[in-house]
Amino acid sequence: MGLFNRRPKLPPADRPPLTADERVLAWAAAGNGEGDGVLVASNRGLWLPGRAERLGWHDILKVVWSGRELTVTPAETVGERDGGYLVVADRPAETYLLVDPGDLPHQVRTRVTGSVAYTAHHPVPGGAGRIAARRVPGVDGLTWTVRYDPGTPADDEAVVAETDRLVAAARATTTPADV
Repeated sequence: MGLFNRRPKLPPADRPPLTADERVLAWAAAGNGEGDGVLVASNRGLWLPGRAERLGWHDILKVVWSGRELTVTPAETVGERDGGYLVVADRPAETYLLVDPGDLPHQVRTRVTGSVAYTAHHPVPGGAGRIAARRVPGVDGLTWTVRYDPGTPADDEAVVAETDRLVAAARATTTPADV
């Protein structure tokens, strides 16, 4: 490991196509099976094996670290509402066995958590949903999303109206009074 137990640098062959303002924070090799490759956490998001594009911190709905495996559940945008928010749903979770995780799980948790400015779960007619406001690098203000619980009739007029009201109320609580 070297002086002061520093982790070796990311091998150039495993370096993702970072943007000019992007830097590597942590990385870990994924072991055995389909997940072979390297996971790289940058200040802009998470690079997963086999993906040509970075997954932004704001695009990750859930991360679970078991002590050996990192499971990432990305968001998929399924709609855009007139109320100025996106409707998102879970994409399939991806699990990676990390033999030598280093600081990667900590960085992922810190960055995903840090992107969340507001989150609350609310009942809506026929179900419920989680309203969230996320910080997106390079975007002013917050990006608002709603993730409905399974079985909630997301396109029902009453659900849309209640969701619009809840997002507007949440926005009002997160907007500074002097703006």
